[in-house]
Amino acid sequence: MSSEESSQSPAEADTGVVDRPPLRSLLFVPGTRTDWLPKARAAGADAAILDLEDAVPTADKLAAGAQVADALARAAAMSAEQAGRMALFVRVNPLDDWAGAEDLRAVVRPGLAGIVLPKVHSVQDVKLADRLLGWCEQEQGLPPGRVALVPLLETARGLREAYDIARATSRIAYMGALSAPGGDVERAVGYRWSPEGTETVALRSRVLLDARAAGAPCPVSGLWTRVGDLPGLRAFAEQNRSLGYEGMMAIHPSHVPVINEVFSPSSAELARCAELIAAVESAQREGTGAVTFQGEMVDEAMARTARLVLERHGA
Repeated sequence: MSSEESSQSPAEADTGVVDRPPLRSLLFVPGTRTDWLPKARAAGADAAILDLEDAVPTADKLAAGAQVADALARAAAMSAEQAGRMALFVRVNPLDDWAGAEDLRAVVRPGLAGIVLPKVHSVQDVKLADRLLGWCEQEQGLPPGRVALVPLLETARGLREAYDIARATSRIAYMGALSAPGGDVERAVGYRWSPEGTETVALRSRVLLDARAAGAPCPVSGLWTRVGDLPGLRAFAEQNRSLGYEGMMAIHPSHVPVINEVFSPSSAELARCAELIAAVESAQREGTGAVTFQGEMVDEAMARTARLVLERHGA
C-alpha cells in the first residue's frame, strides 16, 4: 500500500454514496436544552440541530456536549415509532483546535444524522472535518460516510468557494446560503438586510447553483429571526423555494409548520403532476412527443420533473 493510500481516512477510501433524504425544516435547539427535543418533534421538524456553538456560553460547552451525546444515545435506543421521523444533527464548534475535534468524537455515534460545521473558510476545512469524521465513524463501528456534513458558509471566502467546498467530499449535503440579519454573513459581505431579501437573492442563487453543479443533495437556506412575523417568514420561505431550495433552517418551533407547508407540494400540485404524466404518456403511445396540457406545451422533460415530485412527496 502506498503512503498516499495509507493516509486516507475511512470516509475518503469509501466510494459508496449514502442517500440523504430531503429535509424541509431543520430547527436549531440549544445543546443545553435537549429537553426541548419533544417540542421540536411536536412542531413537525424534519430535523433538529443540537447547537454546541453560538447558542452555548463558553462555560457551559463541556456540559452541553455531554447532554447532546446523551440525547443522541437515547434517540438511537428509541423505536422508530418513539423517535418519529426527526433526524438529529449537531452544530459543533469550529475545528480551529483540538476542542472542536473532541466535539466530533463526543457526538459521532448511532443516532446522529449529520454534523453542521460553522465558519467554513475553504476546502481545507471540509477535508479536515471529513477525515476526522471518518475516523470517528470507524471508532463507533458506523459505515464510512454515514454522517452527513453541512458546511455553513459564513465567510466571504467560504461563499466565494462554495462550488469547490461542495465537491470536497461525498458526505456534504443540505448546503446553502444563510442570510440572517446581523449575523456572520452580513458582517462578512457587508449587505444591509431587509425583510424582502432582495439584497441577498443573488448570493443565495449563486450558492444554490454551486451546490447543484457540485451534486450536493438537498440544499437548504435560512434563517428568519423575527419570531412573531409568520407572514414575513412565509414570504421569505416562498422566495427560497422559488429559487430552488428544498428546505430552511429555523430558530423557533412556531416557524416549522410554515416552512413545512411552503416546501411541500399541495394536493392540487400533486394531482397536476399525475395528470401531466398521464397526458405525456398518452401522447407518447400515439407517437407524439409533445402535447398541450392545461394551455401549456409539455413533453418528456416536464414529465420527468413531475415524476420526481411524486416520488418524493406523492402517496
